[in-house]
Amino acid sequence: MFDKLREIEERYEKVQKDLQNPAITSDIAQLQKLGKLTAELEPYVSAFRGWQRAKEELAGAEELLSDPDMREAAQDEIGAVKERLQAVEEELRVMLLPKDPNDEKSVIIEVTQGAGGEEAALFAGELFRMYTRYAERRGWKYEVIDLEETGIGGISSATFSIDGHGAFSQLKHESGVHRVQRVPKTEASGRIHTSAASVLVLPEAEDVEVNIRPEDLEIDTFRSSGAGGQHVNKTESAVRIKHKPTGIIVSCQDERSQIQNREKAMRVLRAKIFERQQEEQNRAQSKARRSIGSGDRSEKIRTYNFPQSRVTDHRINFTTHNLNGVLDGDLQEMIASLISFEQAKLLAEHANA
Repeated sequence: MFDKLREIEERYEKVQKDLQNPAITSDIAQLQKLGKLTAELEPYVSAFRGWQRAKEELAGAEELLSDPDMREAAQDEIGAVKERLQAVEEELRVMLLPKDPNDEKSVIIEVTQGAGGEEAALFAGELFRMYTRYAERRGWKYEVIDLEETGIGGISSATFSIDGHGAFSQLKHESGVHRVQRVPKTEASGRIHTSAASVLVLPEAEDVEVNIRPEDLEIDTFRSSGAGGQHVNKTESAVRIKHKPTGIIVSCQDERSQIQNREKAMRVLRAKIFERQQEEQNRAQSKARRSIGSGDRSEKIRTYNFPQSRVTDHRINFTTHNLNGVLDGDLQEMIASLISFEQAKLLAEHANA
């Protein structure tokens, strides 16, 4: 581990030296590249140097053990420094775990009404709001791509993007079936019903990552459909695109302009084709595994229980009684627990490898 960190430190020092070279920094593209590399390497170097300082402090404290007058103070210092060393070493091990290459990307999220009729549509709308509120809390921008509303204020489906550095690393574990348990407003007897909505989180793909040939696309236009479109108009501004080689179909009718709807639909199509390509690559390499849960989109991952104001993530046995806060976008505690669980599992796998 420490050999790897020394290599990173040497690379970082070379980058800093290059940043002092006018011949290099006069090239804007090169300067941007070095700046990005500095930002990537700096956390590793900072943690490694913190570990080195702690090791020096430990050696100094151990030297004082031979002095009877300083022995007790030295023992206390040694205990504190060893604890700090252990914490820094654990942090470094986590930092050196293999990174998901998509972690830094923005995301496209689909929320779809599941079993439960209108109650499921209302719940899907609450999940849609939950993620957009989370984006606002993080200072990330979100944009609605397609929204299919129902008559009572719910949604049958919503597709939207969240643009933020590292958004996929934070939200990738949200894919799956989310259940809600509560008494519907339309239930006169007061019985608790269980409804569901599904969530799909995709890393947003760039043009260079997915090669889509125009001849592989089947594009139809249609009119926005009542409550199913934000803008109902008399022109065929809504767009449906089918990618013939994969059979993937996407649509967008949220904008008044056909051109804008087509651009948004293509963003979703790229993300879905990119995900399909990754799944096929993983199967070919026999590495198709997920650290949390099965990765099956039909897997029930979380339950929102209104009578007890409880939210439980079944994959990691995490429970919070902050239901209202979670639905208002206060998701970071749960997300951090999911990430920590994944990191602990990966650390165990590497230790046993």
